Amino acid sequence: MLGMAWPTQNSAGALSRLESQKTYLKSICLQYQLCLLLNSHFFCLLKNEMGLIIFFLCAYILKTAAGHCKWAEVLKDLERIKTSKDIDVSLYTANTDEDVKCQEPVMRCFFLETKVILQECLIKNCSKTQDVLNIWKNGNASLGNKLNSTTSAKCKECEEYEEKNFTEFIQSFVKVIQKECK
Repeated sequence: MLGMAWPTQNSAGALSRLESQKTYLKSICLQYQLCLLLNSHFFCLLKNEMGLIIFFLCAYILKTAAGHCKWAEVLKDLERIKTSKDIDVSLYTANTDEDVKCQEPVMRCFFLETKVILQECLIKNCSKTQDVLNIWKNGNASLGNKLNSTTSAKCKECEEYEEKNFTEFIQSFVKVIQKECK
C-alpha cells in the first residue's frame, strides 16, 4: 500500500521519500496510541469526584513546590537570633531598596557580615552560635559559593554601606530576603 503512494522509480530520491513516509506513519500511530491511553485513564479519573480531588491536589502540590523560597530556612534562623542579647556588633548594612541588578551583591554582603556575627559568637560563646552558623551555611549553599565573586561597577561594595547595629542589620536582612522571596 505504501508503494502505491509514489510512482516507482529507481532513484535514491524515491527511496528517501518512502522512508520518510514510513517514519511519519509510525509517528502518527504512536501518537494515536498515546491519545487512546490518556483518554482511557486520565479522563476516567476526571469523571468522578475522587479523580478531581486527586487532580487538584497534584496541581496544588506542584504550585507549592515551585513557589518555595530558597531563603526560607535563613528567615527562620534570622527570627531566632534577632532578639539575642549576646551579639553586640556594628555591621555594614546594605540598603533594602537597591537596584534589582545589585540584588546578588546585596545578599552577598549580608552573608559576609553574617560571618562577622559568627566570629563574634564564637569568641563570646553566645547561645545563638548554631543558628548563626546555619544562616552562614544556608546562605553559602543558596548563593552557590558566590560569596567571594566580584560585583559590577554599578553596585556598591559591602564596605561602602553604612554601619548599623545588630538589630537594624537583622531587620534589613529580613526585608531583603522577603523581597527576594516574592
